[in-house]
Amino acid sequence: MLQGKNIILGITGSIAAYKSAILIRLLVKEGANVKIVMTPLAKEFITPLTLATLAKNPILVDFFDPTNGNWNSHVNLGLWADAYVIAPATANTLGKMANGIADNLLLTTYFSAKCPVFVAPAMDLDMFRHPATQNNISTLLSYGNHIIDAGTGELASGLEGKGRMAEPEEIVSYLNNYFAEKRSLAGKKILITAGPTYEKIDPVRFIGNYSSGKMGFALAQTCAERGALVTLLSGPVSLTLDHPNIQRIDVESTDEMYRAASSHFPKNDIAILCAAVADFTPENKAGEKLKRGNDDFILKLKPTQDIAASLGASKRPGQLLIGFALETNNEQENALSKLQRKNLDMIVLNSLRTPQAGFQYDTNRITILDKNGSKKEYPLKTKKEVACDIVNEIEQQL
Repeated sequence: MLQGKNIILGITGSIAAYKSAILIRLLVKEGANVKIVMTPLAKEFITPLTLATLAKNPILVDFFDPTNGNWNSHVNLGLWADAYVIAPATANTLGKMANGIADNLLLTTYFSAKCPVFVAPAMDLDMFRHPATQNNISTLLSYGNHIIDAGTGELASGLEGKGRMAEPEEIVSYLNNYFAEKRSLAGKKILITAGPTYEKIDPVRFIGNYSSGKMGFALAQTCAERGALVTLLSGPVSLTLDHPNIQRIDVESTDEMYRAASSHFPKNDIAILCAAVADFTPENKAGEKLKRGNDDFILKLKPTQDIAASLGASKRPGQLLIGFALETNNEQENALSKLQRKNLDMIVLNSLRTPQAGFQYDTNRITILDKNGSKKEYPLKTKKEVACDIVNEIEQQL
């Protein structure tokens, strides 16, 4: 899977830097093109000459070569790479990555990278389990980085515990699995709805909900990374996405989303209805701003178009339709009822009773139910990880 891939290997100042030589050798053996970026301190643990010989590329440490003034462009490096692997990653580097500090070439390259970033922490057990380090790792996960977890065993200090950098063979296996997954949806066309819908009361007021769109956008990113062509119908959100496989269409109201979904669904193999669509809309929308009066104001609502039911009724053989349910009571019963009534193949159940899950959070906890009676419960995870779980299940359905 790594044949022809352009990989940047970032090496920081850790005793585990000796493993980087083995990692480079394995990557080159897999057919990857490898460029090395080191921090100045990393040179104290392993020589650039050793790494350059293995990578067959010069080692980059500084922003420019003082002997001739050649500029080492972190921007060009970030554009060149298909993957950026930082192994070993010290506590110091993790903290800087998580908090926007770019004081060396390795870090500026990280902040410029357009490719997926894989981080293999390495440090003593007390440093690894310190709350600051764990918070930094959580932050990096929320940014979309991939953490290749540290192992447990004897450390350089002589202590036993968690903090050992993953073995080079594990890192190469992780990368191979990632790029295998990346192509697992190649040729598939997927329609995804995300975010809230706004139902206008007058030109300045609306009925809406707290959806941030984070879950739907994570799903779009994950599907695109696995090779699918994604049409993303987004309600009003502040999020952005930059992937060549994603076509984004912005809508505001449920009616706009309904018309867009109805138009695009026949051309897609899969539809994931993640948007928190309004169930009701004002019967009459005022053309001018409504003024405060002395009497009570009564707003009459009517049902909106049921997007899931409409697509379920028109679904052709071979198409997959995945819905979402956000429940506050009788969760599984209500979700199963929705799955059956709307002819869904699978439904993702969220609960507002789970702390740190649902609207606006970066984490979520879900249960996946399908039409064959299968049920899978997942622990609280980042929405990027949840998106991977959902897409993995979709691939099983395929």
